[in-house]
Amino acid sequence: MHPEQILAACTALVGQVVKFDHPADAVVSRFFKDNRNLGPRERATLAETAYNVLRKKALYDAFALGAPKGSGARERKLAILGFFGPRDFVKAALSDPEKAWLDACDATNPADPDSGLLELHRHNLPDWLAIALKAQLSDDFWPLIDSFNTAAPLDIRINTFKTKREAAQKDLSREGIKALPTPYSPWGLRVQGRPNVSKLKVFTDGDIEVQDEGSQLLAMLVDAKRGEMVVDFCAGAGGKTLALGAMMRSTGRLYAFDTSGHRLDALKPRVARSGLSNVQTAAIAHERDERIKRLAGKIDRVLVDAPCSGLGTLRRNPDLKWRQKLGDIAELNAKQTAILQSAARLLKPGGRLVYATCSVLPEENEAIAQAFSDANKDFTPLECGELLTQLKVEGAQALCSGSPDALARYLRLWPHRHSTDGFFAAVWQKNA
Repeated sequence: MHPEQILAACTALVGQVVKFDHPADAVVSRFFKDNRNLGPRERATLAETAYNVLRKKALYDAFALGAPKGSGARERKLAILGFFGPRDFVKAALSDPEKAWLDACDATNPADPDSGLLELHRHNLPDWLAIALKAQLSDDFWPLIDSFNTAAPLDIRINTFKTKREAAQKDLSREGIKALPTPYSPWGLRVQGRPNVSKLKVFTDGDIEVQDEGSQLLAMLVDAKRGEMVVDFCAGAGGKTLALGAMMRSTGRLYAFDTSGHRLDALKPRVARSGLSNVQTAAIAHERDERIKRLAGKIDRVLVDAPCSGLGTLRRNPDLKWRQKLGDIAELNAKQTAILQSAARLLKPGGRLVYATCSVLPEENEAIAQAFSDANKDFTPLECGELLTQLKVEGAQALCSGSPDALARYLRLWPHRHSTDGFFAAVWQKNA
């Protein structure tokens, strides 16, 4: 496509995305369905342009105010600034004043005190979130910002029920795709570049699934065994469900609960592809559903991947920082507390409970875990560092944090430290 056509399409997509009416990935997907003439390269350019704009929206909005007159709408200016591709290519669609403006923007360093820009334009976060992260990280704040403003790597999980990591790595190599073992998860491979792995035979055969390394580690903490009864309480599309089923070698019974029947429907073809026969999906009305009551005291292991802000996934979902509000967190906390308490009733004595989020906020993580421990003395907290060490995860202690008397109690993953999404997990065992 001609540069002017590509820029026009980017402008249209950016205009839809920055309305924040719907999640960005849904908007992008809908746009591509409505514009089926776009090829793979054009789709990649459009999608990455939209995500670049979302990552640096505050900065780009500031630059857009200084654009030359006649350069078009705000959406066009944002698309120019965030364009994913060579500058020479997009400049072919620009007027001379626009080119001069773009050069001036590119030459401006937001960290320079003389730039006239604010700290907001450097971190590109709403104030409430910037304050919360600074309080946690101190000098580590800016490395986290740098990681949030880059695209996440493509991680895949090997379906250990059907193949081994070395075999899948060779299969990918034969397709011209380079993939290296992930540093922590023994199930993972990190793919170089952004190939569409869903079209590969190794994927359609069910040997691999796309899954962030951090998400794989959460599933590992459940440590599901052959023949057990296991519940993935908030299964969603089922990435962790599939990992648990492989751990169980397709034996026992694995329940995938979720309040979204639509998401569970999307899991069914994935289960079929995986070769697992022990997964039972069940749409529930709420955390007190009758189906849950019937299983109370019968379950060996429960994973609660709780609904959360998702702020640990800003590399993949940068729109969340603009769509989430401080008031939303309190509402989520109430839901997280209720779900965790209800899920705990499922466990038999000696059973394991894992609470997890993809958030980086203590209010959704440590605070919820500590409150549960305080209210449920029949559950003993376990140290995630020790559990992962037993599972032969390299550098397990460095993945964990906790109070001074429990230095490795919680799994705490950060993009800038571990190259994963931001994840949290706490583990308990029900007393006999």
